[in-house]
Amino acid sequence: MAEYKTKLLIIGSGPAGYTAGIYAARAGMCPVLVSGFQKGGQLTITTDVENFPGFPEPINGGELMQRMHDQAVNVGVKIIDDHISEVDFSSRPFVLVSEGANSYKAESVIIATGASARWLGLPNEEKYRGFGVSGCATCDGFFYRNKDVAVVGGGNTAAEEALYLAGIAHRVTLIHRRDELRADKVLQERIKNNPKIAVEWDSVIDDILGRDTPKGVNEIRIKNLKTDKYKNIAVDGVFIAIGHKPNTDIFKNALALDDQGYIVTAAGSCRTSVAGVFAAGDVKDSVYRQAVTAAGSGCQAFLEAQRFLQEV
Repeated sequence: MAEYKTKLLIIGSGPAGYTAGIYAARAGMCPVLVSGFQKGGQLTITTDVENFPGFPEPINGGELMQRMHDQAVNVGVKIIDDHISEVDFSSRPFVLVSEGANSYKAESVIIATGASARWLGLPNEEKYRGFGVSGCATCDGFFYRNKDVAVVGGGNTAAEEALYLAGIAHRVTLIHRRDELRADKVLQERIKNNPKIAVEWDSVIDDILGRDTPKGVNEIRIKNLKTDKYKNIAVDGVFIAIGHKPNTDIFKNALALDDQGYIVTAAGSCRTSVAGVFAAGDVKDSVYRQAVTAAGSGCQAFLEAQRFLQEV
C-alpha cells in the first residue's frame, strides 16, 4: 500500500484526463493521474481517427492515446496504473482509495472517468468492434460513404445517428425492438420522410456476421420478436445506439448526478456540487461525446482547478 499527496489528482486517462494533466504539469503543479481500468479510454478500441485536429493522415485510436500519454509523461505528469474505488469529498484534503489499497490525498480533483457505450452483448459484436461495429456515427460514419449500414436503437441518439448516416451512406436500416420509436416526434418525422432510411420494427440483431480477411462486417441476422422469423441483411457497418453509461458509480453518494448518472456541473463550467472537485469530458457530457470536446473540457477543468487553488 502506498500513499500519494498532491495538489491536483486527475482520475481517468482519456483525452480529458491527459489534457488536464499536461496543462497542470506545465503550470508546475506536479499532478498525479490515476489511469483507471481502461487506460486511454474509449479511443483505444477505435481504429482510424480522422477528425482529431493536427493529424492530416488517419491515426489509430490507440496510437493517438499513446501519444497523449507520452506527452503527459514528458511534461511531468505522474501516471499511476490504478483504479479508484472509494472517495471522500467531505473535507479537504480529499481522500481517495484504490482497489489496490493505495491512498490518495488531494487539494483538488478532476474527474475524467468518461462514459462507456452500451453494447448488445453479442460475441461477434466484440470481435468486429472497430472493424464494422461502432458506437459513434460522428466518429466513424465517414468510412461508410455510399455503403449500407444498420443502426440499432429507438431513442433520440439512434434517430440522430440514422439521419446523420443517411447523409453519408447508401442506405440505412434502423432496427428497433418495438413498433414505434421513443425519439422526439420531429426526429420520427424526419426518419419517416427520409427515403434512404428503412425501419425494421419489433426486431433485434441476433448475430453479426463477417469475414476475417480483410476483417470486417458484411451481414447481420435479425429476429422479429412478434413472428420469431429471422432474416439476413447485407451491411458493411453496424452502429449501436442504445445509449451510454457514465462511469460514475463511485461518485453516487459524493456528488450530484443527473437522472442518467452524469456528473452535474455549473452552466458553462466544470465545477461540480463539491468545491474543489471538477468534472471533464464524457463523464459530464451526454451530448457531444467527442475526443476533441473532451480534451477542451480537460483544459477548462484544469484552469478552474488552478483558480480554485489560488483562491483558497
